[in-house]
Order: sequence, then structure tokens, then C-alpha cells
Amino acid sequence: MKLTLRSLVALSLAIGGISAAQESTRLKIATVDMQALFQEFNPTKDAKANFEVEQKNVGKQFDDRRARLSEMKQELDTLQKQLGDPSIADAKKQALFTDRQVKQQQWEALQREAEEFGKRKQRAMQEQMTLRMKDILERIRTKVQKHAETEGYDYVLDKTGASTSQVPVLLYTKDATDITESLLKTINEGLPAPAPAPVEEKK
Repeated sequence: MKLTLRSLVALSLAIGGISAAQESTRLKIATVDMQALFQEFNPTKDAKANFEVEQKNVGKQFDDRRARLSEMKQELDTLQKQLGDPSIADAKKQALFTDRQVKQQQWEALQREAEEFGKRKQRAMQEQMTLRMKDILERIRTKVQKHAETEGYDYVLDKTGASTSQVPVLLYTKDATDITESLLKTINEGLPAPAPAPVEEKK
């Protein structure tokens, strides 16, 4: 079959039209490092600082309980030694025995309370931190979405996302633009700077 000049022109125009259509329907895709945004987000830094302060406060309260338990244990040991002292009269030992029983019960009660206190506080802090992080991630997601809408992206993929088997979800994306740096420059706009770290008192 011979191709005339007219048919060649027509074929060329048809191919050009297909290419233009493909170009117009090509998706605009971007990637973002959500971990980097999370780390540099001012509310994240404040949340972590507050969490560390709360941990120290709880740790101090727990240490106070342990110190009291240690004191009570020494008292119990002293009473036990007195009960085994042959120079102490039996009548006196009976009073010492009763005193030791009372202190033993108090020690056991304080030990249970200390253990329950630690578990309760740890659980409460974890729940509070989980809710706080969830709120922070939602705020970051909103900022990423607004940026994507402004720049006309069809999809924005988290390149740090991992599956349940810890395998990266995103392995390769052709012609994707990384918008992490752009977002890092604007993510804290309108937000107060992180609070300065509290100065620890010298002991």
C-alpha cells in the first residue's frame, strides 16, 4: 500500500492528537516524607516536651514511693532482729511482733499501690500521647492536602509509609515530585515557636 503525502499528514496529525490526549490525562503525582514533617512540626515538639516533663513528674512520684518502701523495709528488718534478740523479754517481743505484723501489712499495701500507680500513670500517658499524635497527624495531613490542591496534584504519596510487615509501601513512582522541602518551609507558618525546654534544678 502506497502512502500519499495527504495520508502521511493525516497519520501524523492523528499520532500527535493521541500524544496530546495522553499528556492531558497524565496524573500529577507527588511524594512527601511524613516522618520529616512530623518531626519538624512545632506542635510535635511541644507534645514531646510535655510528655517528657510528665514522665519526670511520674518518675519522681514513683521514686518517692520506692524510697518510703525502702525505709519501711529497714524498719521491718530492725524489728525482726529485735525479735531474735534473746536479751529482750518475751512480753516486749509480743509487742514487737504485733508492731512488725502491722508494718508488714502497711509495706505490702504500699508496694501494691506503687505498682498500680506506675501502671495507671503509664497507661494514661500512652493514651494521652496517642490522641495528641493523632491530632497532630491530622493537622499535617490537612496542610499537605491544601498544598496539593494549590499545586494541582492528583495524588500525594507518603514515601515513608510501611506495611504491617515493615516493607515500604511506595517502592517506585515515575515522574513524581517530592514536595517535602516545600512543606517544611511552610508547615509552621502561623504557629507559635516551640516552648523552651524547662531548666532542671540543680540538686
